[in-house]
Amino acid sequence: MAERIDVAVIGAGPAGLAAAIAAREQGAERVVIIKRSERLGGLLPQCIHNGFGLLYFGEDMTGPEYERVFMRRAEKAGVEARLETMVLDLGEGREITAASSRHGYMRFRPGAVVLAMGCRERARGTLGIPGGRPSGVLTAGTCQRYVNIEGYIPGERFVILGSGDIGMIMARRLTLEGARVEAVVEIMPWPGGLIRNEVQCLHDFGIPLLLEHTVTFVHGEGRIAGVTVARVDAERRPVPGTERFVPCDCLLLSAGLIPENELSLKAGVELDPVTGGPVVDENRQTRVPGIFAGGNVVQVHDLVDWVSWEAEAAGRAAARFADKGKMPFAGKVRVSPGENVKYVVPQYISGKEDVTLHLRVTRPGRKAALRLGGKAWKRFRSVRPGEMIIEKVPVARLSQFISGGELRVDCGRGETGEEA
Repeated sequence: MAERIDVAVIGAGPAGLAAAIAAREQGAERVVIIKRSERLGGLLPQCIHNGFGLLYFGEDMTGPEYERVFMRRAEKAGVEARLETMVLDLGEGREITAASSRHGYMRFRPGAVVLAMGCRERARGTLGIPGGRPSGVLTAGTCQRYVNIEGYIPGERFVILGSGDIGMIMARRLTLEGARVEAVVEIMPWPGGLIRNEVQCLHDFGIPLLLEHTVTFVHGEGRIAGVTVARVDAERRPVPGTERFVPCDCLLLSAGLIPENELSLKAGVELDPVTGGPVVDENRQTRVPGIFAGGNVVQVHDLVDWVSWEAEAAGRAAARFADKGKMPFAGKVRVSPGENVKYVVPQYISGKEDVTLHLRVTRPGRKAALRLGGKAWKRFRSVRPGEMIIEKVPVARLSQFISGGELRVDCGRGETGEEA
Protein backbone atom coordinates (compact mmCIF):
# COMPACT_ATOMS: atom_id res chain seq x y z
CA MET A 1 0.00 0.00 0.00
CA ALA A 2 1.26 3.46 -0.93
CA GLU A 3 2.60 5.64 1.88
CA ARG A 4 0.74 8.93 2.24
CA ILE A 5 2.79 12.14 2.41
CA ASP A 6 2.04 15.78 1.76
CA VAL A 7 4.86 16.82 -0.57
CA ALA A 8 7.48 14.63 -2.24
CA VAL A 9 10.62 16.35 -3.53
CA ILE A 10 12.63 14.33 -6.05
CA GLY A 11 16.24 15.47 -5.86
CA ALA A 12 18.29 16.91 -2.99
CA GLY A 13 20.58 19.46 -4.56
CA PRO A 14 20.15 23.19 -3.92
CA ALA A 15 16.74 23.10 -5.65
CA GLY A 16 15.44 20.08 -3.74
CA LEU A 17 16.56 21.39 -0.37
CA ALA A 18 15.09 24.86 -1.00
CA ALA A 19 11.78 23.41 -2.24
CA ALA A 20 11.43 21.07 0.75
CA ILE A 21 12.17 23.82 3.27
CA ALA A 22 9.71 26.19 1.58
CA ALA A 23 7.00 23.51 1.53
CA ARG A 24 7.40 22.93 5.27
CA GLU A 25 7.38 26.66 6.00
CA GLN A 26 4.20 26.97 3.93
CA GLY A 27 2.48 24.47 6.21
CA ALA A 28 2.97 21.03 4.64
CA GLU A 29 3.17 18.60 7.55
CA ARG A 30 5.14 15.79 5.97
CA VAL A 31 7.73 16.63 3.32
CA VAL A 32 10.00 13.86 2.05
CA ILE A 33 13.10 14.30 -0.12
CA ILE A 34 13.91 11.30 -2.31
CA LYS A 35 17.54 11.17 -3.45
CA ARG A 36 19.46 8.43 -5.25
CA SER A 37 22.90 9.33 -3.88
CA GLU A 38 24.18 8.73 -0.37
CA ARG A 39 24.03 12.34 0.84
CA LEU A 40 22.16 15.60 0.42
CA GLY A 41 23.55 18.59 -1.46
CA GLY A 42 23.79 17.45 -5.07
CA LEU A 43 26.94 18.84 -6.70
CA LEU A 44 27.52 21.52 -4.07
CA PRO A 45 30.13 19.48 -2.10
CA GLN A 46 32.45 19.34 -5.12
CA CYS A 47 32.08 23.07 -5.93
CA ILE A 48 34.77 24.26 -3.53
CA HIS A 49 35.21 27.60 -5.32
CA ASN A 50 33.52 30.74 -4.01
CA GLY A 51 30.74 32.80 -5.62
CA PHE A 52 27.74 31.13 -3.95
CA GLY A 53 25.20 33.03 -1.88
CA LEU A 54 26.11 36.54 -3.03
CA LEU A 55 22.49 37.30 -3.90
CA TYR A 56 20.63 34.98 -1.51
CA PHE A 57 22.65 35.67 1.64
CA GLY A 58 24.62 38.75 0.65
CA GLU A 59 27.74 36.76 1.50
CA ASP A 60 30.45 35.15 -0.61
CA MET A 61 30.39 31.41 0.14
CA THR A 62 31.80 28.17 -1.25
CA GLY A 63 29.53 25.37 -2.46
CA PRO A 64 29.97 23.26 0.71
CA GLU A 65 29.23 26.30 2.88
CA TYR A 66 26.06 27.05 0.92
CA GLU A 67 25.04 23.40 1.18
CA ARG A 68 25.61 23.31 4.95
CA VAL A 69 23.29 26.26 5.58
CA PHE A 70 20.43 24.64 3.65
CA MET A 71 21.01 21.22 5.21
CA ARG A 72 20.75 22.73 8.68
CA ARG A 73 17.60 24.62 7.70
CA ALA A 74 16.08 21.39 6.31
CA GLU A 75 16.89 19.50 9.50
CA LYS A 76 15.45 22.28 11.65
CA ALA A 77 12.29 22.39 9.52
CA GLY A 78 11.71 18.65 9.98
CA VAL A 79 12.20 17.59 6.37
CA GLU A 80 12.53 13.81 5.96
CA ALA A 81 15.08 12.30 3.58
CA ARG A 82 15.18 8.93 1.83
CA LEU A 83 18.75 8.61 0.60
CA GLU A 84 20.18 5.97 -1.72
CA THR A 85 16.68 5.70 -3.12
CA MET A 86 16.00 5.52 -6.86
CA VAL A 87 12.65 6.71 -8.18
CA LEU A 88 11.58 4.14 -10.76
CA ASP A 89 8.28 5.62 -11.83
CA LEU A 90 6.05 8.65 -11.40
CA GLY A 91 2.64 7.48 -12.54
CA GLU A 92 -1.01 8.39 -12.47
CA GLY A 93 -2.28 10.18 -9.40
CA ARG A 94 1.32 11.26 -8.75
CA GLU A 95 2.12 7.81 -7.31
CA ILE A 96 5.86 7.31 -6.87
CA THR A 97 7.53 3.92 -7.08
CA ALA A 98 11.06 3.78 -5.66
CA ALA A 99 13.67 1.22 -4.66
CA SER A 100 16.51 1.40 -2.18
CA SER A 101 19.16 -0.90 -0.73
CA ARG A 102 18.58 0.91 2.54
CA HIS A 103 14.74 1.07 2.61
CA GLY A 104 13.68 -1.60 0.10
CA TYR A 105 10.79 -1.26 -2.36
CA MET A 106 8.54 1.72 -1.66
CA ARG A 107 5.43 3.41 -2.97
CA PHE A 108 4.38 6.94 -2.11
CA ARG A 109 1.17 8.81 -2.82
CA PRO A 110 1.96 12.48 -2.19
CA GLY A 111 -0.45 15.36 -2.23
CA ALA A 112 1.99 17.17 -4.54
CA VAL A 113 5.35 16.49 -6.17
CA VAL A 114 8.28 18.84 -6.80
CA LEU A 115 10.69 17.81 -9.55
CA ALA A 116 14.21 18.95 -8.62
CA MET A 117 16.45 16.46 -10.41
CA GLY A 118 18.82 19.09 -11.77
CA CYS A 119 20.69 18.53 -15.01
CA ARG A 120 23.45 16.44 -16.54
CA GLU A 121 26.41 17.22 -18.78
CA ARG A 122 26.55 16.54 -22.48
CA ALA A 123 28.80 13.54 -23.05
CA ARG A 124 30.97 12.79 -26.07
CA GLY A 125 28.28 10.69 -27.71
CA THR A 126 25.95 13.68 -28.06
CA LEU A 127 28.71 15.80 -29.61
CA GLY A 128 29.71 13.31 -32.32
CA ILE A 129 33.48 13.91 -32.16
CA PRO A 130 35.32 11.53 -34.56
CA GLY A 131 38.36 9.55 -33.51
CA GLY A 132 39.28 6.67 -31.26
CA ARG A 133 37.89 5.85 -27.86
CA PRO A 134 40.92 6.28 -25.60
CA SER A 135 40.84 6.97 -21.89
CA GLY A 136 41.23 10.57 -20.82
CA VAL A 137 38.02 11.93 -22.37
CA LEU A 138 35.61 13.01 -19.62
CA THR A 139 33.17 15.74 -18.69
CA ALA A 140 34.28 18.78 -16.71
CA GLY A 141 31.95 17.88 -13.83
CA THR A 142 33.45 14.40 -13.56
CA CYS A 143 36.93 15.91 -13.49
CA GLN A 144 35.76 18.33 -10.81
CA ARG A 145 34.67 15.43 -8.62
CA TYR A 146 37.96 13.59 -9.19
CA VAL A 147 40.01 16.62 -8.17
CA ASN A 148 37.91 18.14 -5.38
CA ILE A 149 36.38 15.01 -3.78
CA GLU A 150 38.62 12.07 -4.69
CA GLY A 151 41.90 14.00 -4.68
CA TYR A 152 42.94 12.66 -8.07
CA ILE A 153 44.13 14.69 -11.09
CA PRO A 154 43.32 12.70 -14.25
CA GLY A 155 46.04 14.23 -16.43
CA GLU A 156 48.86 16.73 -16.88
CA ARG A 157 48.00 18.50 -20.17
CA PHE A 158 44.37 19.41 -20.82
CA VAL A 159 42.23 20.70 -23.65
CA ILE A 160 38.75 21.86 -22.66
CA LEU A 161 36.00 21.74 -25.28
CA GLY A 162 33.30 24.30 -24.52
CA SER A 163 33.41 27.44 -22.41
CA GLY A 164 30.65 26.63 -19.94
CA ASP A 165 31.12 27.84 -16.39
CA ILE A 166 32.25 24.44 -15.06
CA GLY A 167 34.83 24.15 -17.83
CA MET A 168 36.32 27.59 -17.16
CA ILE A 169 36.34 27.00 -13.41
CA MET A 170 38.14 23.70 -13.92
CA ALA A 171 40.67 25.38 -16.19
CA ARG A 172 41.63 27.58 -13.24
CA ARG A 173 41.47 24.72 -10.74
CA LEU A 174 43.75 22.47 -12.77
CA THR A 175 46.22 25.30 -13.35
CA LEU A 176 46.40 25.91 -9.61
CA GLU A 177 47.13 22.19 -9.12
CA GLY A 178 50.09 22.39 -11.49
CA ALA A 179 48.53 20.99 -14.64
CA ARG A 180 48.78 22.74 -18.01
CA VAL A 181 45.62 23.80 -19.83
CA GLU A 182 46.54 24.14 -23.51
CA ALA A 183 43.32 25.89 -24.52
CA VAL A 184 39.61 26.28 -23.97
CA VAL A 185 37.94 25.67 -27.34
CA GLU A 186 34.53 27.25 -28.04
CA ILE A 187 32.53 26.71 -31.24
CA MET A 188 30.50 29.91 -30.86
CA PRO A 189 31.83 33.47 -31.44
CA TRP A 190 31.28 34.24 -27.74
CA PRO A 191 31.96 32.43 -24.43
CA GLY A 192 29.23 30.21 -23.05
CA GLY A 193 29.55 31.15 -19.38
CA LEU A 194 29.56 34.17 -17.11
CA ILE A 195 31.93 37.02 -17.95
CA ARG A 196 33.32 36.92 -14.40
CA ASN A 197 34.46 33.32 -14.97
CA GLU A 198 35.98 34.24 -18.33
CA VAL A 199 38.01 36.99 -16.67
CA GLN A 200 38.87 35.32 -13.36
CA CYS A 201 39.48 31.79 -14.65
CA LEU A 202 40.97 32.31 -18.12
CA HIS A 203 42.31 35.83 -18.62
CA ASP A 204 43.84 36.12 -15.15
CA PHE A 205 45.71 32.82 -15.64
CA GLY A 206 46.73 33.35 -19.27
CA ILE A 207 44.72 30.39 -20.54
CA PRO A 208 43.95 30.71 -24.28
CA LEU A 209 40.28 30.92 -25.31
CA LEU A 210 39.80 29.88 -28.93
CA LEU A 211 36.45 31.21 -30.12
CA GLU A 212 34.87 29.86 -33.33
CA HIS A 213 36.95 26.68 -33.03
CA THR A 214 36.09 23.06 -32.30
CA VAL A 215 37.70 19.67 -31.80
CA THR A 216 37.43 17.64 -35.00
CA PHE A 217 39.36 14.49 -34.06
CA VAL A 218 40.53 12.61 -30.96
CA HIS A 219 43.93 10.92 -31.32
CA GLY A 220 45.19 7.98 -29.32
CA GLU A 221 44.55 4.32 -28.63
CA GLY A 222 44.91 3.31 -24.99
CA ARG A 223 45.30 6.91 -23.80
CA ILE A 224 44.44 10.15 -25.57
CA ALA A 225 47.54 11.65 -27.21
CA GLY A 226 46.03 14.87 -28.52
CA VAL A 227 43.23 16.45 -30.49
CA THR A 228 42.82 18.20 -33.81
CA VAL A 229 41.42 21.70 -33.45
CA ALA A 230 39.99 23.64 -36.40
CA ARG A 231 38.32 26.99 -37.01
CA VAL A 232 34.62 26.90 -37.94
CA ASP A 233 32.65 29.05 -40.39
CA ALA A 234 29.35 30.87 -39.84
CA GLU A 235 27.49 27.54 -40.19
CA ARG A 236 29.68 25.99 -37.45
CA ARG A 237 31.41 23.72 -39.97
CA PRO A 238 35.20 23.12 -39.78
CA VAL A 239 37.16 25.22 -42.28
CA PRO A 240 39.55 23.03 -44.34
CA GLY A 241 43.18 23.99 -43.95
CA THR A 242 42.80 25.46 -40.45
CA GLU A 243 43.39 22.20 -38.59
CA ARG A 244 46.19 21.91 -36.06
CA PHE A 245 47.22 19.21 -33.65
CA VAL A 246 47.21 20.03 -29.95
CA PRO A 247 48.92 17.45 -27.72
CA CYS A 248 47.15 16.57 -24.47
CA ASP A 249 46.54 13.61 -22.21
CA CYS A 250 43.03 14.70 -21.17
CA LEU A 251 40.07 16.22 -23.02
CA LEU A 252 37.40 17.81 -20.83
CA LEU A 253 33.92 18.37 -22.22
CA SER A 254 32.05 21.47 -21.06
CA ALA A 255 29.58 21.75 -23.90
CA GLY A 256 26.34 22.46 -22.10
CA LEU A 257 23.91 20.95 -19.61
CA ILE A 258 20.68 19.02 -20.20
CA PRO A 259 17.80 19.13 -17.68
CA GLU A 260 17.20 15.63 -16.23
CA ASN A 261 13.63 14.94 -17.29
CA GLU A 262 13.16 11.21 -17.87
CA LEU A 263 10.82 11.05 -14.88
CA SER A 264 8.96 14.10 -16.15
CA LEU A 265 8.22 12.30 -19.41
CA LYS A 266 6.99 9.23 -17.54
CA ALA A 267 4.55 11.46 -15.68
CA GLY A 268 3.27 12.95 -18.92
CA VAL A 269 4.79 16.38 -18.30
CA GLU A 270 5.05 18.58 -21.39
CA LEU A 271 8.63 19.70 -22.09
CA ASP A 272 9.80 22.91 -23.74
CA PRO A 273 11.90 21.97 -26.81
CA VAL A 274 14.26 24.90 -26.23
CA THR A 275 14.95 24.70 -22.49
CA GLY A 276 14.61 20.91 -22.31
CA GLY A 277 12.64 21.40 -19.08
CA PRO A 278 8.94 21.32 -18.24
CA VAL A 279 6.50 23.92 -19.47
CA VAL A 280 5.50 25.74 -16.27
CA ASP A 281 3.31 28.59 -15.08
CA GLU A 282 4.21 31.37 -12.64
CA ASN A 283 3.78 28.94 -9.71
CA ARG A 284 6.15 26.49 -11.41
CA GLN A 285 3.30 24.02 -11.85
CA THR A 286 3.58 21.80 -14.91
CA ARG A 287 0.71 20.80 -17.19
CA VAL A 288 0.11 17.79 -14.93
CA PRO A 289 -1.91 18.95 -11.87
CA GLY A 290 0.02 18.69 -8.63
CA ILE A 291 3.44 18.26 -10.25
CA PHE A 292 5.73 21.25 -9.84
CA ALA A 293 9.34 21.82 -10.92
CA GLY A 294 12.16 24.12 -9.87
CA GLY A 295 15.85 24.71 -10.44
CA ASN A 296 17.98 23.33 -13.26
CA VAL A 297 15.40 20.70 -14.15
CA VAL A 298 13.32 23.60 -15.55
CA GLN A 299 16.11 25.67 -17.08
CA VAL A 300 19.86 25.83 -16.64
CA HIS A 301 20.65 28.72 -14.32
CA ASP A 302 23.83 30.77 -14.02
CA LEU A 303 23.76 31.16 -10.23
CA VAL A 304 22.70 28.80 -7.46
CA ASP A 305 20.92 31.69 -5.75
CA TRP A 306 18.30 31.78 -8.51
CA VAL A 307 18.01 27.99 -8.37
CA SER A 308 17.06 28.28 -4.71
CA TRP A 309 14.57 31.10 -5.24
CA GLU A 310 12.82 29.33 -8.11
CA ALA A 311 12.63 26.05 -6.17
CA GLU A 312 11.22 27.86 -3.15
CA ALA A 313 8.38 29.17 -5.31
CA ALA A 314 7.69 25.62 -6.49
CA GLY A 315 7.81 24.27 -2.93
CA ARG A 316 5.37 26.87 -1.58
CA ALA A 317 2.93 26.25 -4.43
CA ALA A 318 3.19 22.47 -3.94
CA ALA A 319 2.30 22.87 -0.25
CA ARG A 320 -0.74 24.98 -1.17
CA PHE A 321 -1.83 22.37 -3.71
CA ALA A 322 -1.45 19.54 -1.18
CA ASP A 323 -3.54 21.50 1.30
CA LYS A 324 -6.38 22.42 -1.06
CA GLY A 325 -6.18 19.43 -3.40
CA LYS A 326 -6.17 21.63 -6.50
CA MET A 327 -4.58 24.64 -8.13
CA PRO A 328 -5.57 25.66 -11.67
CA PHE A 329 -2.76 25.88 -14.23
CA ALA A 330 -2.16 29.59 -14.86
CA GLY A 331 -2.38 29.19 -18.61
CA LYS A 332 -4.45 32.18 -19.66
CA VAL A 333 -1.51 34.18 -21.03
CA ARG A 334 1.21 32.66 -23.19
CA VAL A 335 4.67 34.19 -22.71
CA SER A 336 6.37 34.09 -26.13
CA PRO A 337 10.04 34.70 -27.02
CA GLY A 338 10.43 37.33 -29.73
CA GLU A 339 13.35 39.14 -31.35
CA ASN A 340 16.73 37.99 -30.05
CA VAL A 341 15.12 35.96 -27.24
CA LYS A 342 15.89 32.24 -27.11
CA TYR A 343 13.33 31.32 -24.44
CA VAL A 344 11.32 32.71 -21.55
CA VAL A 345 10.34 30.98 -18.29
CA PRO A 346 7.57 30.73 -17.15
CA GLN A 347 5.88 29.90 -20.43
CA TYR A 348 2.40 30.75 -19.06
CA ILE A 349 1.11 33.28 -16.55
CA SER A 350 -2.28 34.25 -15.17
CA GLY A 351 -1.75 37.97 -15.59
CA LYS A 352 -3.18 38.46 -12.07
CA GLU A 353 0.05 38.27 -10.05
CA ASP A 354 3.52 39.76 -10.09
CA VAL A 355 5.73 37.65 -12.34
CA THR A 356 9.49 37.17 -12.59
CA LEU A 357 10.62 36.47 -16.17
CA HIS A 358 13.77 34.44 -16.84
CA LEU A 359 15.15 34.71 -20.39
CA ARG A 360 18.25 34.34 -22.50
CA VAL A 361 19.19 36.18 -25.68
CA THR A 362 20.27 34.35 -28.81
CA ARG A 363 23.24 36.63 -29.59
CA PRO A 364 25.30 39.21 -27.68
CA GLY A 365 25.11 42.94 -28.24
CA ARG A 366 25.41 46.40 -26.75
CA LYS A 367 22.71 48.91 -25.90
CA ALA A 368 19.91 46.37 -26.11
CA ALA A 369 16.31 47.16 -25.23
CA LEU A 370 14.01 44.70 -23.47
CA ARG A 371 10.44 45.13 -24.73
CA LEU A 372 7.30 43.57 -23.32
CA GLY A 373 4.33 43.41 -25.66
CA GLY A 374 6.19 45.70 -28.05
CA LYS A 375 6.62 48.40 -25.38
CA ALA A 376 9.94 49.45 -23.86
CA TRP A 377 10.61 48.01 -20.43
CA LYS A 378 14.35 48.23 -19.73
CA ARG A 379 17.63 49.01 -21.50
CA PHE A 380 20.92 47.20 -21.03
CA ARG A 381 24.48 48.31 -21.74
CA SER A 382 25.15 44.80 -23.02
CA VAL A 383 23.54 41.37 -23.20
CA ARG A 384 25.13 37.92 -23.58
CA PRO A 385 23.66 34.44 -24.20
CA GLY A 386 25.72 33.10 -21.29
CA GLU A 387 24.09 35.44 -18.78
CA MET A 388 20.41 35.06 -17.91
CA ILE A 389 18.20 38.16 -17.79
CA ILE A 390 15.80 38.17 -14.83
CA GLU A 391 13.09 40.80 -14.62
CA LYS A 392 10.27 41.16 -12.11
CA VAL A 393 7.13 42.72 -13.60
CA PRO A 394 4.49 43.96 -11.14
CA VAL A 395 0.91 42.98 -11.82
CA ALA A 396 -0.07 46.65 -12.06
CA ARG A 397 1.96 46.92 -15.26
CA LEU A 398 1.22 43.53 -16.80
CA SER A 399 -2.13 44.38 -18.39
CA GLN A 400 -0.60 47.04 -20.67
CA PHE A 401 1.82 44.47 -22.12
CA ILE A 402 -0.64 41.61 -22.74
CA SER A 403 -2.40 41.49 -26.09
CA GLY A 404 -4.60 38.71 -27.45
CA GLY A 405 -3.72 36.37 -24.58
CA GLU A 406 0.01 36.73 -25.26
CA LEU A 407 2.94 38.49 -23.63
CA ARG A 408 5.67 38.85 -26.25
CA VAL A 409 9.23 39.43 -25.03
CA ASP A 410 11.86 41.03 -27.30
CA CYS A 411 15.46 42.08 -26.64
CA GLY A 412 16.69 43.60 -29.87
CA ARG A 413 17.77 46.99 -31.12
CA GLY A 414 18.77 49.51 -28.49
CA GLU A 415 18.05 53.17 -28.17
CA THR A 416 20.77 54.12 -30.68
CA GLY A 417 19.56 51.60 -33.23
CA GLU A 418 22.57 49.38 -32.67
CA GLU A 419 21.67 45.74 -33.18
CA ALA A 420 21.89 43.55 -30.12
